[in-house]
Amino acid sequence: MTVLILGGSGSGKSAYAEKTAVSLAGEGPLYYVATMQVYDEEGRKKVNRHRALRAGKGFQTIEQPKDLEEAAKHMQAGKGTVLLECLSNLVANEMFGSELISSGKEVAKRVCKGMKTLAQEAEHLLLVTNNVFEDGVQYDNTTEAYLEALGTVNKFAASLADEVTEVVVGIPVSVKEKQ
Repeated sequence: MTVLILGGSGSGKSAYAEKTAVSLAGEGPLYYVATMQVYDEEGRKKVNRHRALRAGKGFQTIEQPKDLEEAAKHMQAGKGTVLLECLSNLVANEMFGSELISSGKEVAKRVCKGMKTLAQEAEHLLLVTNNVFEDGVQYDNTTEAYLEALGTVNKFAASLADEVTEVVVGIPVSVKEKQ
């Protein structure tokens, strides 16, 4: 089963995703694919907070800020539950991770291919992403290209997902239910 979990910053989506992953995993392997690259003290605090939330829950962490398909090489094929956090960071890392900014379309294609690989390799895949599309602000061309790439990735993730849940102020709201 594939589940997409989205929400705004600080919405509670991470806690919900972890709880859901643990309940789906049962006795099988439980993987946490971490995509955040740490650049400053604020980033370190966020990573440490997430590690503390996961402590004692049985997650095996796979640090994978880019090249999502590589994460599958660290998992038992066809087994386990994978929690990928988060698509927003992954898209940014792929797009801006080198001196040359990658094309949004190429980034979206690469990330979608990686999600599909993880979905095929895992028994359960949980994808976490940010909802960054509701502020109504006009951005520069580079930021707009990032938002377009993330939008493409999020739409693909929703189409891949059996369930989609938006977490709003800590409350999970079902957007798409398993049929």
